[in-house]
Amino acid sequence: MIAPQTTNRVGSRSPRRSAFTTIASVFGGLGMTFAAALVLSAAAPAEAESPPAQIALPNFSDVPVPEKATHIANYTLRVSLDPTTHQVRGEGTIVWKNASNVPQSEIYLHLYLNAFKNEKTIYMRNLGRGFRGDPRKSDFGWIKVSKLFAREFDKDLWPSAEAHSPGDPDDETDIRIPLPRPIEPGQTLTLDVAWLSDLPTVTLRTGYEGTFHMVGQWFPKLARLEPDGRWAHFPFYRYSEFYADFGAYDVTIDVPEAYVVGATGKLQSEKTENGRVERRFVQENVHDFVFTAWDKFQEITAKSDDGVDIRCLFPPGYDNVAKAQVDAAKFGLTHFGAAYGKYPHATLTLVHPPRGAEEAGGMEYPTLITTGGQWYSDKTGVRNVELVTLHELGHQWFQGMVATNEHAYPFLDEGFNSYAEGIAAETLWPGASGARLFGGLGISVPAVSRLPAIEVQHNEEVAQSAARFVSGGDYGALVYSRTATILNTFARVYGEERVRRAVGVYTRRYRYAHPTPDDMIAVFREELSPVVADNLRAAIFDRAWVDYGIGDVVSTEREPLKGVFGDPEKPGAAPEVDTRYHGRVMVRRRGTLVFPVDIDIVADDGTVKRVQWDGQGTTFEIPYEGDRKIAYAVVDPEHRVYLDSNLLDNARATSPCAFAPRVFTRGVMGAELFMQLFAP
Repeated sequence: MIAPQTTNRVGSRSPRRSAFTTIASVFGGLGMTFAAALVLSAAAPAEAESPPAQIALPNFSDVPVPEKATHIANYTLRVSLDPTTHQVRGEGTIVWKNASNVPQSEIYLHLYLNAFKNEKTIYMRNLGRGFRGDPRKSDFGWIKVSKLFAREFDKDLWPSAEAHSPGDPDDETDIRIPLPRPIEPGQTLTLDVAWLSDLPTVTLRTGYEGTFHMVGQWFPKLARLEPDGRWAHFPFYRYSEFYADFGAYDVTIDVPEAYVVGATGKLQSEKTENGRVERRFVQENVHDFVFTAWDKFQEITAKSDDGVDIRCLFPPGYDNVAKAQVDAAKFGLTHFGAAYGKYPHATLTLVHPPRGAEEAGGMEYPTLITTGGQWYSDKTGVRNVELVTLHELGHQWFQGMVATNEHAYPFLDEGFNSYAEGIAAETLWPGASGARLFGGLGISVPAVSRLPAIEVQHNEEVAQSAARFVSGGDYGALVYSRTATILNTFARVYGEERVRRAVGVYTRRYRYAHPTPDDMIAVFREELSPVVADNLRAAIFDRAWVDYGIGDVVSTEREPLKGVFGDPEKPGAAPEVDTRYHGRVMVRRRGTLVFPVDIDIVADDGTVKRVQWDGQGTTFEIPYEGDRKIAYAVVDPEHRVYLDSNLLDNARATSPCAFAPRVFTRGVMGAELFMQLFAP
């Protein structure tokens, strides 16, 4: 989930962490010197860096991809939208199977919409700044269940449901319902449900703005039961997203005749009667359902190379932006499909919310994503709309298909998807994936993501529950940027193709399987090595960091040898020295992460001696003998270790002018080397 950083209807910001928002925050929050350094360091790389577009696609012929999910929770719903009251009235049937190995004497329902019911909910109590969500609401929202009839028990279970979330009397988003008798493993429970949803003004993925309606997290939804019999239930926290079982959704939506509807799944039928239209959408192998309705939507359609029907719904006047989003989606379906397994659905709907409803943008749902950006976004040089589209589309794989627990481990969703977004963008726009600015200057998504990743390296661990993050800034920088930077570092150090294959094996093997961090790390252990897997675990689960630097560079000219040589009575000439200069380079490593690195020792005539260090230990001394004086030394000259916390100490010269010939020729390292000369 991401969204462009734009001002919404009541003036709040929606700074979702994405490559685009990172670029904006960098240039807005840093001084001129550091902004210039970032620009140079993110610019199109010099000869030392190969654009990801040149990386060969790994071979996945040995990795089978499941064709279908096991359907655990199936929903057949009929709903009606009243655009005047902004209410959705619904009824239907939920068929749930106990797929665990433990009898169940209770079930849990997520009533996510109650997060917006009043100012005492868990969500509203923990708003704060730094991510997204509008705390100043003009209209609250809620969901009220009126029936939950269990056919197997011939009883309405709702009167016995607990009134609030466990342990919190002010929250009603996580509801426990005791059962009259246990449901045994393999047995099913059939629930006839009726409810009324009252939409808030647009906030955090859902709501209304004028006649525009984004109807997300709007129905009573069963929590996921893990195979060991534990319910993965949780209240709606500020930074938390979702987790659910796969199933089949059959949803009939009734709206006024003038309203255009976009929804999860494929349209099966359409019937008009008495000024209203019923549209039936069906989708299998998904774990959520969303719809949008507006009487001003414009629409364009396209078909991907793999035959997916793409539909884009957008406000009037956004035609060029819509076309850019469709083009990005067409590319993304092909690119992500090759990298992570073919997109399995027949449709993809893109929704661009209108002005004032920006909080509904930048969100992913099965077969439907919301985007964002202003009508002129395609003319700014910053790839706002394309990056948002690619990011949200990537979520069809990361969480959409692998279906990790977004509440417990958001990095498996947002972090891996941010890494995938960067690769896709660099493939499409090598060296300028984030923006193409004045003078043709290119901004790279992976390089730009590095800055927030380094800023928060000591704050918190990456791998933690969304409920534990204390600020939106830390959540965004750690979950999105640092996870992506970790994966980019591992790819650059251990091999782009090897890491891309590991991620591709992971997404294929665990499609529809709800993997955990241990599953992901096991794939890296299998595809790369135990050392790499252990390093990855440390980077994600610990406050791990690393800083390589050049501690000292000494290069001294040898003096002629003195003394008596040969027969003391007939002394001969002093022998010539083997080399004119001798010295040493001292490299150091600070921090808890260990990566192999290269060190370039550059002589004053430009010749380069490259030495490799496995990174073990805290110091590494390189003796030097040569006919030319050392000009300077650089550790990690190709900037493979994106996690390096301080690039200003990566080089050291024997004289202040030694870097002059290189400053203007090395794109990534140039700014850091230049600043090193003048830093205090």
